[in-house]
Amino acid sequence: QVQLLESGGGLAQVGGSLRLSCAASGRTFDNYSMGWFRQAPGKEREFVAAFARSGIRIIYANSVKGRFTISRDNAKNTGNLQMNGLKPEDTAVYYCALVTRGNPIASTLRMGETYDVWGQGTQVTVSS
Repeated sequence: QVQLLESGGGLAQVGGSLRLSCAASGRTFDNYSMGWFRQAPGKEREFVAAFARSGIRIIYANSVKGRFTISRDNAKNTGNLQMNGLKPEDTAVYYCALVTRGNPIASTLRMGETYDVWGQGTQVTVSS
């Protein structure tokens, strides 16, 4: 069973940057589709970014496009989310997730129910 552990969250100022990492243990994840989601207090979980198993197709939420970059390092079994130009509305708990069963089409990667393995989350707070 794959387990995920996020790190890199913290406090940033508006316009600043943070880099989140998601370390996978238990199995190599280079064959899995991977995504990042976030959940702010009192709000529903929302999609942030994902790449399909092949790593070729990458999708972003409109709210982060041009500011956030998702990547993966298969040699280190790690996924990353580089966040630049942070805004107060980016404040949330960020989760990484994997699809370990099947090969979903890219459009379904925006949906949390597509994923079957989740990390515990890391807090990101952006102050003005």
